[in-house]
Amino acid sequence: MSVLFLICCLSRPYSTAPSVDPMEVKKFQAWSAKWWDEEGVYCALHAMNDIRVPFIRDILMRKNHNHDVGSPLTGIKLLDVGCGGGLLSEPLGRLGASVMGIDPVEDNIRTGDLHKSFDPDLDQRVQYRHCSLEDLLENDMESFDAVVASEVVEHVNDVESFIQSCFQVLKPGGSLFITTINKTKLSYLLGILLAEKVMTLVPEGTHDWDKFISPVELERLLESNGFVVDMLRGMLYNPLMGSWRWFDDTSVNYAIHAVKMVAQEQPTDVTYEKEQDQPKAAEASIEYE
Repeated sequence: MSVLFLICCLSRPYSTAPSVDPMEVKKFQAWSAKWWDEEGVYCALHAMNDIRVPFIRDILMRKNHNHDVGSPLTGIKLLDVGCGGGLLSEPLGRLGASVMGIDPVEDNIRTGDLHKSFDPDLDQRVQYRHCSLEDLLENDMESFDAVVASEVVEHVNDVESFIQSCFQVLKPGGSLFITTINKTKLSYLLGILLAEKVMTLVPEGTHDWDKFISPVELERLLESNGFVVDMLRGMLYNPLMGSWRWFDDTSVNYAIHAVKMVAQEQPTDVTYEKEQDQPKAAEASIEYE
């Protein structure tokens, strides 16, 4: 069985950014204090770190051959879009990355700031901002080595506009990581009927099936907006075990890694290749404090 949990939406309730859905922002405002409750509504996102953190780490390490073993992401400037309370920002910061986490809900940013204050080592590595992705376009063009949008695109109004903004803030050759949910009958059955109405793993109304997006459509949008898709992986969540694993089937949850093309570059010139075998990241593990 597989179920998708929400990280957050993408802008202030009053924002006019094309990707923003004010109803999504309003809907999940009430959950801002629950991010670090490992048994609460975000329990699946806590568990997802076991595969998504190594996935991001291992791909970025391929690009940085001189990495420090203890801090393999040192020197990487990373943007975590829809960071919530920092569930993904913090472990990436502990790996050495310089992380900016952005979120539309100010209370989420307060939660993130409070939690990271318990670990002084994170103060210089992780910074949070209450803003939308579009808000960064004025001052942060081509500033980031990597952008992470985990459980986000299924909550935006305009996925293509969102992808275009990711492209603009990434450096040439930079990485975009997306995890989301497919638009299939099975995803409706498991992600909405079972998760929300039967098992009540998340509150009813968390997801809108009409906003789910297939890997084919997401790849098309990425490749038509200057990205080359490097990797596509299915993800499977077992709610009984509270754990995720990589899976051959992408019919419910999946992850994509895409690379921003360098100007004048053709897709065949990119050094990345689509990998069909399960990545080593799937078997890696990290201990979290």
